[in-house]
Amino acid sequence: MTRRSSNHGRLSRSAEFERVYRQGRSTGNRYLVLYTFANSSASGPRLGLSVSRKVGGAVDRNRVKRLLREGFAKFEPDLDPTQDVVVVARPTVLDLAEREGLAGLEASLAELIEKAGLRVGGRPAAEEQT
Repeated sequence: MTRRSSNHGRLSRSAEFERVYRQGRSTGNRYLVLYTFANSSASGPRLGLSVSRKVGGAVDRNRVKRLLREGFAKFEPDLDPTQDVVVVARPTVLDLAEREGLAGLEASLAELIEKAGLRVGGRPAAEEQT
């Protein structure tokens, strides 16, 4: 079975998520938890998202997922290409998304990326939030 190009760069299988959760490292803040696991066979960082029903209804969850994907894409060129990343949204993330939108989620993601040491090049996250 071949992977569709739209899923390139995404974690999609339950086993992939489990490996990142069990063997990876985590860091978190008030809105998100970021799990990372080194995957030497990856050609670029792969993202998995977990947004539970505690965040809100389907419309709210899909909005949060869209914003997280968009925010992650901004940082992707500067990230270590051998990492699998799972972002778990905490229930408070919906308040952040409604209050600050993409900018708020990008700031929260940038904080976690810096804490986890995932950057390999480019500008520091603080410069990107202008």
